[in-house]
Amino acid sequence: MPAPSATYAFLGPEGTFTEAALLKVPGAAQAARVPASNVNVALDKVRAGAVDAAMVPIENSVEGGVTATLDAIATGPELRIIREVLVPISFVLVARPGVRLQDIRRVSTHGHAWAQCRLWMDTHLPAAEYLPGSSTAAAALGLLDEGCHYDAAICAPLVVQEQPGLSALAEDIGDNPGAVTRFILVSRPGIVPGRTGADKTTVVVPLPEDRPGALMEILDQFASRGVNLSRIESRPTGQYLGHYFFSIDADGHLGDARVADALAGLHRISPATRFLGSYPRADHQETVVEPHTSDAAFAAARTWVAGLLPQTGPESGSAASPTA
Repeated sequence: MPAPSATYAFLGPEGTFTEAALLKVPGAAQAARVPASNVNVALDKVRAGAVDAAMVPIENSVEGGVTATLDAIATGPELRIIREVLVPISFVLVARPGVRLQDIRRVSTHGHAWAQCRLWMDTHLPAAEYLPGSSTAAAALGLLDEGCHYDAAICAPLVVQEQPGLSALAEDIGDNPGAVTRFILVSRPGIVPGRTGADKTTVVVPLPEDRPGALMEILDQFASRGVNLSRIESRPTGQYLGHYFFSIDADGHLGDARVADALAGLHRISPATRFLGSYPRADHQETVVEPHTSDAAFAAARTWVAGLLPQTGPESGSAASPTA
């Protein structure tokens, strides 16, 4: 883990849900925090050594995986996920003082936020045009710029609290009140966080070749060893049409025999497999391990196989010399 005096990047500007996630990391509130304009910029700061770690969104309970993050960590110099954070999501519709709901013609926000407020918008502002923003906070702060070309923004309540130049026209406008976004803290490769018994391992597995059963062969590496998958998503590599990689979250830690054995199997069939980290689960839910996939069971099996091998020297397995 980064030292208490570490410097962190996050998907900015200030007031984003990503900053709220970062502030849940011990010591981050007192540390230097550097907002980044997008996920790639945040992760490039880590790779360049400009910051010690970066907090970025990776998954939403409503919209699924954040493709910008999935793609950014799957390519380029390797990075490691060292922590995950879950943040409940609540949205407000904000505008400059004096703007009324009936005055709104164009609304800006991040794509995931718009998707999570679509029903509310269709009901209350069905004619409003959506303008994509780099983040919810950036869209809200853009309202303060001279010549802003939209009338309102969807953002986190924190932005309104910190910006007196904005007022909330509506609160809790999300279509799913139980929405949660998962964020990951990413650093350069180093020491893997220790096992807790409630861990998650993330890998990227390129499809070796497009043929019948190729995906099944990948999944079988986990299934045959009793490793549960909590997320699997396919993403195009960008090389050519039909060429994909799979982003996978597995229950367990690299230090677990069943997980290590599964990763070894993946590497055999897809040598470009990328290990992105083993880290504690944010929900602290312990992994259920069947007796036959426990570390003890794997150790006993290895001992049994070793006992079947010849106990004499290396010549014992050679062919007998021919007779004269």
